[in-house]
Amino acid sequence: MRRDDRAPKPDAPVYEGAERLQKVLAAAGVGSRRACEDLIFRRRVTVNGRVAQLGDKADPTRDVIHVDGERLQVDTRLVYLAMNKPRGVVSTMADEKGRAALSDFLGNRVEQRVYHVGRLDADSEGLLLLTNDGTLTHRLMHPSYGVPKTYLCEVAGPIPRNLGKRLAAGVELEDGPVRVDSFKVVDTLGKTAQVEVTLHEGRKHIVRRLLAEVGHPVSRLVRTSIGPIRLGDLRAGRTRRLTNAEVAALFKAVGD
Repeated sequence: MRRDDRAPKPDAPVYEGAERLQKVLAAAGVGSRRACEDLIFRRRVTVNGRVAQLGDKADPTRDVIHVDGERLQVDTRLVYLAMNKPRGVVSTMADEKGRAALSDFLGNRVEQRVYHVGRLDADSEGLLLLTNDGTLTHRLMHPSYGVPKTYLCEVAGPIPRNLGKRLAAGVELEDGPVRVDSFKVVDTLGKTAQVEVTLHEGRKHIVRRLLAEVGHPVSRLVRTSIGPIRLGDLRAGRTRRLTNAEVAALFKAVGD
């Protein structure tokens, strides 16, 4: 290897808190330092849009790093959690009325102060994301990014065959029209049915209001996914840290 290959380009910004790039990658869980050096050598790593070279440095609190085109979260101060919010819990970190809130389920497991991404009303349950990444939170909540959310709902039946088409075409509510991205009947249970609804709207109680408007009020609502993140078998009241791949998928979902 020539000496020139190990030297950073003159236009590569180096900050006071910068460290060897392979060390930053290894700390983020990409692999051993030797494996990370190989990724850099094979031109599979970019820093702020620039193909990295061996010898480059990066500041994990400032630089944007991609590996194979997927953004890597290297700032260890940032936390990304998935939570299965139980029914009866309010979507606030603390409640002035003394009701069960999200922080009651975190205990001392998370040192950093995190915030919830969006809300679920107290009677609803399922997936919430908790993070201290303000930029990602803003993008996930902003309607222009169109991040889809999926809900499993127990509703009054029976379900007419054309309901999916009607919901996809759009239903007028008091605060404007809404249309679903997808709809399907999962199961029928006597006079009730389980339906799955996916939409990228974020208005208050939008799923409950939508289904009530078409004559199928919701008796139970569970959010099962937010973009690429799925609730899976996470138990009610439990949290888990998102994997590097899941965080990268979230960034990709909002166009980063």
